[in-house]
Amino acid sequence: MLSTYAMTLAALFAFVLTGMSGLAVVPFLHRLHYGQTIKEIGPTWHKSKQGTPTMGGLCFIMGSTLGLGVGWLYIGMAEPDLMGDQQAFNVMLALSASWAFSLVGFLDDYIKVVKKRNLGLKAMQKIVLQVAITVLFLYGLHLNGMLTTAVVLPVFGFVDLGVLFYPIAFLGIIFMVNAVNLTDGVDGLASSVTFVVMLAYIVTAVVLDYFHLAVFAAAVAGGCAGFLLWNFHPAKVFMGDTGSMYLGGAVTAIAFCMARPELLLFFGFIYICEAGSVVIQVTYFKLTHGKRIVKMTPIHHSFEMDGWSEEKICMAFRMAAAAAALLGLTFLRLS
Repeated sequence: MLSTYAMTLAALFAFVLTGMSGLAVVPFLHRLHYGQTIKEIGPTWHKSKQGTPTMGGLCFIMGSTLGLGVGWLYIGMAEPDLMGDQQAFNVMLALSASWAFSLVGFLDDYIKVVKKRNLGLKAMQKIVLQVAITVLFLYGLHLNGMLTTAVVLPVFGFVDLGVLFYPIAFLGIIFMVNAVNLTDGVDGLASSVTFVVMLAYIVTAVVLDYFHLAVFAAAVAGGCAGFLLWNFHPAKVFMGDTGSMYLGGAVTAIAFCMARPELLLFFGFIYICEAGSVVIQVTYFKLTHGKRIVKMTPIHHSFEMDGWSEEKICMAFRMAAAAAALLGLTFLRLS
């Protein structure tokens, strides 16, 4: 009951604070002329979105963080003994990782909109920063006793990967964070899919008795819902890399902080498809000297090229994310 009240408070406050913050943040970004520069690689009709304010992810970053704070305040008042345990450190670790990846995204956005360099941070700069954050995050898991090389895999069951776990986890974290970033290419897509993913994390955290992480997931879900008030098509603001990298950090960190990173195979299904489509397309393009498998990547752009509206894409991807999440929860139950 305690966790239910805390999750509800966190989600509601995050939703309201995120939605209300848009009333100040969006006009502020307009005044600063922090408008999105549409890259040439996207569909040509996206040019009409040129100048839409970006960095709007600041709304749900603030909203979800403060929502989590409200949830924790309630726990501290109701059961103060629960605030100093391993779970509390887990949440701070997940939140810190989300903030850190968001900072990388913020620097990228800042260079794009202020310095007028469309590609933002250089590739090597991004890699160095993301590598540093990932190393610190894994070290934090080690300090908290949550870093284990054992995973439960579909078909194979319980598997101890031993030393192989570390490079797989390292590359997996960076891949997933950037995969969420790639998903943010259609109005409302990344925020609505992540809302579904966070609902799955809430159930998972409750089942595995990580109720502090359930409160964090509820706060992020509330933040995503509040942001959709501004980000549904036609979007009044974009989350930018500032927001998508924060969501990527949260999606990835929660799974690792529950010592169940294999759940990303299910809960991260849409993100994996988005990033995977880019990898496969680029590889095939180079091997065949210019041929393509789909019309455009990430894969949501291919659906756009086939005539799907942005609303239809979001609906279809949300349903696919929900189906994958249900499959993941079934796997969790069976394992």
